[in-house]
Amino acid sequence: MPSPLPPSLCRLAVAVVRFLPHALDEFAAGAGPGPLTAEAREVVIQCHLFCGFPRTIAALDHLRSAGVPPGTGAAPPAAPRSPAAGSELFDRIYGESAPEVRAHLRSLDPDLAELVAEHAYGAVLSRGGLDARARELLAVVMLAATGHDRQLASHVRGAVRCGATPTEISDALDAVEDLVSPECMERARDVAARFTGTG
Repeated sequence: MPSPLPPSLCRLAVAVVRFLPHALDEFAAGAGPGPLTAEAREVVIQCHLFCGFPRTIAALDHLRSAGVPPGTGAAPPAAPRSPAAGSELFDRIYGESAPEVRAHLRSLDPDLAELVAEHAYGAVLSRGGLDARARELLAVVMLAATGHDRQLASHVRGAVRCGATPTEISDALDAVEDLVSPECMERARDVAARFTGTG
């Protein structure tokens, strides 16, 4: 049984994607002196997929000014950082809908579809340091916080496919409730209930 995703990492993810200085300060105070742990570093690296490089860099700058220097080490990758590893993870997350999702991305822009496959899945989400279940729970809270309900539905299903329980999804949302607007949180809980069969 995998260990629970610490609420502090869920809160860190939302603090980065929404750039919430008070929540970044809270994380820094709880982390104590020293650099980001390997797991926290992986959270921050993953965040750029949901909020872009500028906001992620700004969050790292803020954490450093709050006494948490950047981490320099990480767990070795669990799988080769490659298009093949990314494709396997993509298929696991999207299940039987994977071909349809790929086709939709290509219909929007083939170069963007390639970046999603090679960068988001092949280089970032298939890194070591956090397992697929943890990464999908983080995706759930980041998408809840940013109000992207369609993608949230996909990643709630992806979290379940990667081994998360409905309770773990609910707990992850509980951990960030005060960092997310009430409207976004209400919609996120509705989406989570609908796609975990708890609604």
